Amino acid sequence: MDTNFDKKNFIEKFKYSCNKVQIKKFLKGETVTTYIEKRNQICIVLDGEVDLIRYDFNGNKTIIGHFIIDDIFGEALYPTNTNNELFAVAKKNSEILFFTYDSLCTKCRRNCDFHKELTSNLSELFLSQIISLNLRIELLTKRNIRGKIQSYFEILSKSTLHRTFTLPFSYTDLADFLSVDRCAMMREIKSLVDDGFIKKNGNKITLLY
Repeated sequence: MDTNFDKKNFIEKFKYSCNKVQIKKFLKGETVTTYIEKRNQICIVLDGEVDLIRYDFNGNKTIIGHFIIDDIFGEALYPTNTNNELFAVAKKNSEILFFTYDSLCTKCRRNCDFHKELTSNLSELFLSQIISLNLRIELLTKRNIRGKIQSYFEILSKSTLHRTFTLPFSYTDLADFLSVDRCAMMREIKSLVDDGFIKKNGNKITLLY
């Protein structure tokens, strides 16, 4: 792993250095892409936020992932192997870079040096998404709602390096992300406040333990 890899600078170069890149803008609520087998898209958030959403046969919504600036997502990272289609939806007005994974094996018309650089740095580009997926697996393995909430709060605290942080979700979306009932989740959060584990002010949380 290259500890000197500058992801932000790399993505900025990516925008202009390869003719196989497409950049599109989306309004809040618009579908950025759907995950369909064999499309093999890689997407990078240049501006805004995107949620990866799945609906089951009963119409229940689950937020599979939440992506912010410089995050990478797409079918190449999350192959579709269920009957439930996944939707990437702009959480706010967003700008997204699109690239086809298959293009990594095909030279640009320019035969650009950046294309070679992309191939050699691919593992670094995917690293943060791999870490994010591992953290989500850790959350979903918790046996109860309180465990999921506490684990998620601890993850946010460590990522911000502060005991006080702002939730990146509404509480409704947080319940969808944790795959729990919203009313039950709010009861557990209130219990965490009453038991002295956290302080809550709107969507601002402070860990007290």
